[in-house]
Amino acid sequence: MLDKAKRFLRSSLFRYLFIGGLSFLVDLGLLALCYQVFGLPLWVATGAGFWGSFFFNYFLQRHFSFGGGGSALGGVLRYSGLLVVNTLAVMGIVQFFEFVGAGYVVGKVVATILTTGWNYFIYKHWVFPQHHRSKAAEPSAPDTGAPIHPTPSTNSEG
Repeated sequence: MLDKAKRFLRSSLFRYLFIGGLSFLVDLGLLALCYQVFGLPLWVATGAGFWGSFFFNYFLQRHFSFGGGGSALGGVLRYSGLLVVNTLAVMGIVQFFEFVGAGYVVGKVVATILTTGWNYFIYKHWVFPQHHRSKAAEPSAPDTGAPIHPTPSTNSEG
């Protein structure tokens, strides 16, 4: 049991969830700071919190959770595209729950659970893909100058 807990704490899933929680705190903290301390309009403060957490989340997810997989520019573009899809999905889910009478808070909770679930897999396999070298690409012996594959004249099978 302890071994499973240790393995989970070292997993990309744990790091993803931990950074997501920190990103939420950055978002809320910047929102409160801009709105309550600096007196900015709520819509501006909300945007500041969102964009601050966007950059915070992207950087830490890329480098800490998923090991910097993929190109930086490609990652930003894929992350931004996913952000658009997530925004539309969250808006639709929240609106649906409000429409059926369950309320926008329930809709927001459901939307957060759903996007958190699918984002982990999308981050891992598309936004920050890990490019592992195949075994065939790795040299198995020091280069001696000899051909790696026998020539047809030395091939004993054919």
